[in-house]
Amino acid sequence: MNGRREFLKGSLIVAGAAAMGTAMQVQAASTFPVGLIYTQEAPGRWAGREGSHVPKVTAEGRNVKVVTPHRMTEIHFIVKHALVTPEGKFIGEKTFANTDPAAESSYELPEGFKGTLWATSFCNLHDLWLTEFTV
Repeated sequence: MNGRREFLKGSLIVAGAAAMGTAMQVQAASTFPVGLIYTQEAPGRWAGREGSHVPKVTAEGRNVKVVTPHRMTEIHFIVKHALVTPEGKFIGEKTFANTDPAAESSYELPEGFKGTLWATSFCNLHDLWLTEFTV
């Protein structure tokens, strides 16, 4: 389990570093290195799996809810959600077990926060998925 956690942390750090390279990358998640981060627009080798892997985001006021409509079975499940700024600052994260009924997480934004955020969803078989949104 520690290896998976280290991989997840490393993936999110790389995502933050990639975003800091140019302002254009912050605005278009599809410009991430191929095979590192997948999005609705750039599913890469996982084309056709977007529906159950891309994190769905609902934001109301300071509250953000992230849902990945993915089955949670012993061999195939969502491992983690994270809510991160493009600069790499974590707003929050939640780790799941394969026995959890669903991959759902909620976060409270800092008072007065406005800007771009990334919601990530990591599948143990289909890698790291990202949804970019603005509040």
